[in-house]
Amino acid sequence: MNTGSFFAGAMRFKLILLCLLAVTANLLYGQAGAGPVVKQVDIQFAGPVSMSKERVTANLKTQPGTIYSERSIEDDISSLYATGDVSNVRIFAEPLGDGVKVNVVLTGRPTVEELHLEGITALNVNHLRKDLSSKVGETLSDERLEEDRQKILKEYQDKYFYNVDIKYRVEDLPGTNRKRVTYAVTEGPKMQVKQISFVGNDSILPKDLKKVLVTKTANILSLFTKAGRVLPGQLDDDRAAIKMLYQNRGFSDAKVTDVRIDPLAKDGVNLVFTISEGVQYHIGKVTLEGAQIVTAEQLHKQLKMTEGELYTPKGMSDDLKAVRDFYGRQGYVDLQMTPEIDPAGEGSVNIVYRVEEGVQSYVNLISIQGNTRTKDRVIRRELAIRPGDVFNSVLVDISKKRMENLNYFSKVDMVPQNTIVPGRKDLNVIVEEKRTGSFNFGVGFSTIDSLVGFAELVQTNFDLFNWPRFVGAGQRFRIRAQVGLQRNDFVASLTEPWFLGYQLSVGGEVFYHDATFLSNVYSQRNYGGALQIRKAITNFIAIRGEYRIEAVQIYDVSPPNQAGQVIQDAAGTLTKSSVMTALTYDTRDNLMLTRKGEVVELTGFFGGLGGDVKDYGLSLTGSKFFPLPWDMIFQIKGELAVVSGWGGNSVPIWDALYLGGANNLRGFAFREVGPKDEFGNPIGGNSLGYMTTEITFPIITRIRGAVFADGGFVNANAYDFSGSNFNADIGIGLRLDLPIGPIRIDYGFPVVSDSWNGGSGKVNFNVGYQF
Repeated sequence: MNTGSFFAGAMRFKLILLCLLAVTANLLYGQAGAGPVVKQVDIQFAGPVSMSKERVTANLKTQPGTIYSERSIEDDISSLYATGDVSNVRIFAEPLGDGVKVNVVLTGRPTVEELHLEGITALNVNHLRKDLSSKVGETLSDERLEEDRQKILKEYQDKYFYNVDIKYRVEDLPGTNRKRVTYAVTEGPKMQVKQISFVGNDSILPKDLKKVLVTKTANILSLFTKAGRVLPGQLDDDRAAIKMLYQNRGFSDAKVTDVRIDPLAKDGVNLVFTISEGVQYHIGKVTLEGAQIVTAEQLHKQLKMTEGELYTPKGMSDDLKAVRDFYGRQGYVDLQMTPEIDPAGEGSVNIVYRVEEGVQSYVNLISIQGNTRTKDRVIRRELAIRPGDVFNSVLVDISKKRMENLNYFSKVDMVPQNTIVPGRKDLNVIVEEKRTGSFNFGVGFSTIDSLVGFAELVQTNFDLFNWPRFVGAGQRFRIRAQVGLQRNDFVASLTEPWFLGYQLSVGGEVFYHDATFLSNVYSQRNYGGALQIRKAITNFIAIRGEYRIEAVQIYDVSPPNQAGQVIQDAAGTLTKSSVMTALTYDTRDNLMLTRKGEVVELTGFFGGLGGDVKDYGLSLTGSKFFPLPWDMIFQIKGELAVVSGWGGNSVPIWDALYLGGANNLRGFAFREVGPKDEFGNPIGGNSLGYMTTEITFPIITRIRGAVFADGGFVNANAYDFSGSNFNADIGIGLRLDLPIGPIRIDYGFPVVSDSWNGGSGKVNFNVGYQF
């Protein structure tokens, strides 16, 4: 062996090792020689001690043995202030041997020694004290003091006290760093609005004025809605709302001159608004100037507020937008349009619109900013405009609306930006992410399936392949489990709304359903999986399909002296493999409270792609809504359906058709309408027809009444739509839109019964409660 070579190699190895150690030290502690070593940390308090030294040390990055740096000191100061227990922090170093000693000098926040509530007679002081965030023995905080003042004020407002004055004062206790906090309350009068009146409203009905007010009269739901309170800031909003309503009826000079609170003879107060209406203005003449690429006549066609029409701020705003959209569709996004309003005699004005068109623009680049979780492609696929297109401002607005409807972002901005090329603009899409996952749990009740508790996990911006965050690809993931007195369910589903980059929704689910409420003489259990597909054809028409495979078990069947042969034969487990397709037309204006529009769906299924069940079915359902005067809504809906076996097979009892209960014939018990066995147990039929008419009307805010009539039949044989087994009911109901959830109560009474049915009226009750 060559000894010289060996030692030379060893020296090179040592040099490499030392270099690696130096690099590691730099990575961990910064550049060598950047600061001295901390030898000691001394903690001192200027005044009373407000926190333990151990807690101070736990909030410091600067520790004995670390390298002293100004950045660490800044972080330590911020960390100590963040505890909320110190009012002043000073950290400085002094030489100590070959290092430094770090001195931490703290001035602690004062603590609350006494907490007094003065002048309170209408509230329970002990309960109020428990709700306050400021506590005796804890650090004094100006933020918490103001927060507690607002809490006390809200308690008074919720109990209808008006003009409550609440002030707090902080006093030193001699010789200590402790404080006495006193809340002094002047309670003011108690006022519950039982009546709202108007003076001077010759042109607008009181009911129309009341609709725009934030202040409402007290009612049976005031416990939840807090209606009936008189709030000073709220009265200012009411003044502005009345003025805006008048202006949009042509009364540009209208104003509320006085708001008076008059006590009523029995109880509560009357809130009186005095109004000066002024003159109602109409349009005398409309002139458009400056149009180059289009004629003035073409622009006139975009306006609705023309000669002879009422002059209103809303009409002005709508017309400005209509013209901007007209130009914006052609890429003139820099359009400037300035209106000039000139008096033209008593109750008349002339309008001159001055137009500066600018130049036509095209889209250069589209950049997306702020999407920290959502992938770019999820946003870009919602855009109705592409690079190279005419910069169509209407399509930009549509794109913004689409992105807002995703509900992934708390804010969406579409900002055009000029480039160095004339007529070319970049489009900056700026978003702010928000939480898209939720975990809900709660209880619900209905007269059909009784009491049910549920828990649900939903992520609407799911990403199956983004471990471990699983967020960002725009998929929808849902797990729901519910346990009840008469049902147990579990569903897990995943949906991809843009399959392989196409606007095609594809999803799947696995499920387990166990129900005892379907019959008094047997229970039913379903479990399996399904694959779904959906495609929007137009804005109103969509088609969907599904493949489903499931096992259906009928169990806990009553003995033959209580249940007939059809039910006895149904006992056991069958496997069904089926496909379904549906075509839907939906123009409803609102899914929660529909006032106009219609929804029609044609559905068909075919069972027998393997499995034990061979049947098929067709159904046509439809609903149409008509708005009526006084915010009444008329609805008519109906259904025709048929199921049948094929290949010599019959329809199983769980695929048969039934009517009766809260969702169709409300004067009959659940599944009561239709064929029964010799013991009176529903066994369903193979043909169904059903129709209902209903009118709902407002009673007070959040409560609507209903009157309805339902009629229908279920016949034993397929394609038998005769009315020989017709049933009908009439009834009344209530629709409550409460903060705890929607409640629907119906009472229906049979007026026509077939040979299988009859009996007295039924109450149907549905409520959803979510914590």
